[in-house]
Amino acid sequence: MTGAELPDPVVRHAVSTPAPGAGGLVDRHGRVATDLRVSLTDRCNLRCTYCMPPEGLDWLPKVEVLTDEEIVRLVRIGVEHLGIEEVRFTGGEPLLRPGLVGIVAGATALTPRPEVSLTTNAIGLARVAPALAAAGLDRINVSLDTVDRDRFASLTHRDRFDDVLAGLAAAHRAGLTPVKVNAVLLRGMNEEDAVPLLDFCLEHGYQLRFIEQMPLDAHHAWTRGEMVTAEDILERLSASHALTPDTEARGSAPAERWLVDGGPATVGVIASVTRSFCGSCDRTRLTADGQIRNCLFAREESDLRTPLRAGATDQEIADRWRIATLGKLPGHGIDDPSFLQPTRPMSAIGG
Repeated sequence: MTGAELPDPVVRHAVSTPAPGAGGLVDRHGRVATDLRVSLTDRCNLRCTYCMPPEGLDWLPKVEVLTDEEIVRLVRIGVEHLGIEEVRFTGGEPLLRPGLVGIVAGATALTPRPEVSLTTNAIGLARVAPALAAAGLDRINVSLDTVDRDRFASLTHRDRFDDVLAGLAAAHRAGLTPVKVNAVLLRGMNEEDAVPLLDFCLEHGYQLRFIEQMPLDAHHAWTRGEMVTAEDILERLSASHALTPDTEARGSAPAERWLVDGGPATVGVIASVTRSFCGSCDRTRLTADGQIRNCLFAREESDLRTPLRAGATDQEIADRWRIATLGKLPGHGIDDPSFLQPTRPMSAIGG
């Protein structure tokens, strides 16, 4: 397979738009949000080139960050009142959150029980993986952009490659499967890691997902012309492996999957920029400081922290969340000449 086209995603429509005080998170374009991404912190212990500068950023003041109890309450409202079925805890780096295990336990104890996962750089995961599994965490996504030790240090400005490998192995041993690896390729930096990353994941039983670099860097240096595209990635992989489209329905999943050498192993490509899947988006995002974001690229947010701390009821918060969802735009608009990169970088939004 070389230069194969990625098929259009499936659009998920709501049956009807609910009245205030009832129903789930439905926008004006008929999409239903059932997948909640929760950023637990904007802090990170790596300095990935496409995310933040080597010196780091100005972190959120502690008083503005939601407490463990506030996070669990908002997740509960999402599950019990708004039809949230999946919860993904992100960051920054969520393993830096001291109360992470308790937050996960609070989410997995809900009825109906959502699927609960975690996106992490895996530094420290070797130590905490068993506790996360005991708390009910279902699976792990690990960000890893190279399997070359020196290139890892160059990309992240930290010499923590062995910690990441140990974290991946610990997650697998703890049963946090499927262990998924998320990789971003940067032109002139780690393009040549495409095949080595795939071979590494095939050898260890991890599921690899390549993600197109998005305009979410803190220093606003992203340009589309310098981006490694999904087609570039597939061409590189096809030089060493036979790729055939996975016939399993994609649904609202962002990754288009390909069977590797006839399967059953797969590799995924998330073409966030060149083949956007906005029409099937089912996500809503909660930032570490309690703001609702309808899109990674949104320039507007809706505040839940203030009413939460002012004594709002669950129903009042749920209604605010519903109203915020109605304003979701039809797409991220990266191809529009008027597109402006969001003020917040990826580390402050949550993936």
